[in-house]
Amino acid sequence: MQGNLFYGCGTALVTPFRGSRVDFDALENLIDWQIDEDVDALVILGTTGEPETVTDAERAAVIECALARCARRVPMIVGAGASDTRTAIRRAVEAQMLGADALLVVTPYYNRASDLGLIEHYTAIADRVEIPIIMYNVPARTGVNLAPRVVAELAKHPMLCALKDACTDAAHMTEMARLCGDGIAVYGGSDECALQSLALGAHGLISVASNAIPAEMHALTMSWIRGDVKACRNLAFQWMPLLRCLASEVNPIPIKAALAMMGRIEETLRLPLVPLDAARREMLRREMKRMSLID
Repeated sequence: MQGNLFYGCGTALVTPFRGSRVDFDALENLIDWQIDEDVDALVILGTTGEPETVTDAERAAVIECALARCARRVPMIVGAGASDTRTAIRRAVEAQMLGADALLVVTPYYNRASDLGLIEHYTAIADRVEIPIIMYNVPARTGVNLAPRVVAELAKHPMLCALKDACTDAAHMTEMARLCGDGIAVYGGSDECALQSLALGAHGLISVASNAIPAEMHALTMSWIRGDVKACRNLAFQWMPLLRCLASEVNPIPIKAALAMMGRIEETLRLPLVPLDAARREMLRREMKRMSLID
């Protein structure tokens, strides 16, 4: 699978809650809808899935439920990051044992590792599993940037075969493509920067917005991959106002509000996350009405 986990759009799926519990019925319905709408992969328990708010028992149950419902129809990628390496290894081994197709491993947060620390962290995890790992760079949330030269070094490991890069700095994106684009699969991690990521050779996106517009984000990515640059550009411009609304507050606050407006989940988050404020909610509602996503 090295370098070819998937092409197109992978959805970083929310974890639906109902009251104090995981809403497994809603999770199954979301998975069915996403696959029916042609998404190319699903990611559970990534940043959008609020992984630090679920218990170990809930985590295992979410993985088992998602894998059973997906039934190998698309690749199922499981978030396995942690702020310390031992926990990340435990989560990675568990996800592999439960049947994950691949892992998404974010850089350690709070423990701000050096470049050498990042190399040893990812290597330690990769040495313990036999399924592909997507390294995840999201410096706005972790305080650590996975530098292109570090990714190039890590890419020598056969299990470290892909990168989700949510750094939006143009120079960083370009250098990552120059040093790593031929060696691993790079996926854009910012919906607003989809065009830039694809133009630099990304295999696709791991998207938050595709929770609400899966068919549209699939069409956007696949139009580029098929060589229809104009169609990709038009779709990116068409959906940009909504993408900005969905990035107006900390993820997954806006996307859960959007899915609740669509009747697909209950708008429940776990502290310290709280529901979208009134002003941003109204802006999001207006844009969703304009795009005929809600009445």
